[in-house]
Amino acid sequence: MTFRSKETLDAWIEEFQQFGYPLVVKVIPQDGSLGRDTGLVGITMMNAQTVTYIEPDVPGGNTWRITFESRDTDLRLGAGGALALSTELAMVSALCAFLETKSHAFVGEDPADADELRPD
Repeated sequence: MTFRSKETLDAWIEEFQQFGYPLVVKVIPQDGSLGRDTGLVGITMMNAQTVTYIEPDVPGGNTWRITFESRDTDLRLGAGGALALSTELAMVSALCAFLETKSHAFVGEDPADADELRPD
């Protein structure tokens, strides 16, 4: 399997879903330079109705970022809705960390070493 191919990412998503997170996740085919998949993963968030995706921060990188696209309207939630959204956000964060860990492992890096170099 090619690194970050649709097949690889589908396998990683399937592995992640075995943890029981009820996220709707889909690998979105994207052609980067030289026709390589870039690693775009779309998430359907039931409590935010916004386009959300996870992808490497730079092409070929092992650090992943979550993007929440802007909305045309305000999102107003009660306490229960905010709690449900926070649960979804925790799951999206777990997925992002999982994909990053799998990426580092794939190339033989220790994710802890990479964290020391990250400018977050």
